[in-house]
Amino acid sequence: MTKHPSLRTILCALVLCASGAAARAENNFWPFIVEQTDPQTGQVTDRQVLGPLLFTTEKPNGVHYHGLRPLWMVRRDAVEKREDRTFLYPLFSYRQDETAVEWTVFNLINHSQARDGKPDILPRKFDAWPFWFSRDTGAPETSYRALFPIAGTVKSRFGYNELNWVIFPLYLRSEKSGVVTTSTPWPFIKRSAGNGHVGFALWPLFGRAEKPGAYRKQYYLWPLIYKNELRLSDPVPTVMKGFLPFYTREQSAGSVSENFLWPFFGYTRQTQPVPYHENRYFWPLLVQGRGEQRYVNRWAPFYTHSIRKGTDKKWVMWPLIRQEMWTADGLVHDKNQLLWFVYWSHEQRSATNPNLPAAHKTHFWPLFSAWDNGAGRRQGQFLSPLGVFFPNNEKVRVIYEPLFAIYRYDQRSPEDVRHSFLWNAITWRRTDDEREFHFLGPILGSESNAAGSRFRLLGGLIGLRKPAGKNWRLFLFDFSHKSDRVNPASTQ
Repeated sequence: MTKHPSLRTILCALVLCASGAAARAENNFWPFIVEQTDPQTGQVTDRQVLGPLLFTTEKPNGVHYHGLRPLWMVRRDAVEKREDRTFLYPLFSYRQDETAVEWTVFNLINHSQARDGKPDILPRKFDAWPFWFSRDTGAPETSYRALFPIAGTVKSRFGYNELNWVIFPLYLRSEKSGVVTTSTPWPFIKRSAGNGHVGFALWPLFGRAEKPGAYRKQYYLWPLIYKNELRLSDPVPTVMKGFLPFYTREQSAGSVSENFLWPFFGYTRQTQPVPYHENRYFWPLLVQGRGEQRYVNRWAPFYTHSIRKGTDKKWVMWPLIRQEMWTADGLVHDKNQLLWFVYWSHEQRSATNPNLPAAHKTHFWPLFSAWDNGAGRRQGQFLSPLGVFFPNNEKVRVIYEPLFAIYRYDQRSPEDVRHSFLWNAITWRRTDDEREFHFLGPILGSESNAAGSRFRLLGGLIGLRKPAGKNWRLFLFDFSHKSDRVNPASTQ
């Protein structure tokens, strides 16, 4: 019975073939395997098998990736001693480091615990949203289990010190900052007391809460009529009151704000901590505000210009054109957008030395994305439908973006540039002293360097060689390494 080699056997043979040519900057046996190596060390830094599907990548910072797109990926960080795994991201994610193990299913079913399983080192947590919540710390006072809406207790979560419920919404008890609120049923009847606070509400008819010297709050026919008095111990307390939608007023030390036919018409006058005045003629469309640290000139949707906390924003024909500028961490940021995401660019420039080259990232959705770190490192990709929506998501960048990379541009330095078409079916690379071209993997290729040039078919089955200072000559069966390929002694 005739035995046929399996796909796994063929791929292993190709890997061994590529390993035998480790001195090459690129070993291209597309569509089966394409490898890029570090010319200095000969180490494989990137391997693609079956187009972009199977991959292995080694980064200089000690990070290693491998996986099968788009099904799964493994990321290992040798420096942080951390491992991440994903399956159909974001469906399932797994992470472990020296101290903890955690996994999640679509951020709805979540589990985490210490690697040695001891809850006193790291609490053991398991959630199945929105039904089951649990934490085991090894101590009853900080551990909990809860089944929503049946019964349970949750501690130090959701902004509360403690939450208890039984057949929610029939019974709910919450504790926060020493104030205990009991709802029977929620949200209609509420009683609260503790830490000087006392309150009662029959929602939505009326409600009242008070803490002497701190605050006094009340409402009627919520949310129509309300009055809240805050900071009662201050010389001038803050008072907020309203009869919606006809009138609202907020007054505090050095500030008053009124609205008529809320929220459309109103004004704000502020003298401290910094002067600011604002007029709202038809909020949010027509707003004029002026102050030492804030500026608003809004004629929406035609034009808007605002400055707040050092951030300068402009809109023209909202949402057509948007510009935003700010300074942070010694960098001047300039972001420009057309229709939110159709065109998106972000430039970063030194605030102290603006003559230095700028770093920038640009998306022209869904066609193209480009990136430049300002220090000679550049990348570009066509097509790019995801980058603009997930600009800082490493998993999307590694797992999904290569699947759309009909064309990729990679400049490691101005002297080292690589172009790739159709997932490495066609590649061209140049450096200061080398040129390398591959068409359909081993079908057709050429290389040139200071020692000479070579043109080959079928990986070297037949071709032409031209050593430096000599004429072109035919060769057969030359699958030699990069360092040998133009050696006159090997000429057939």
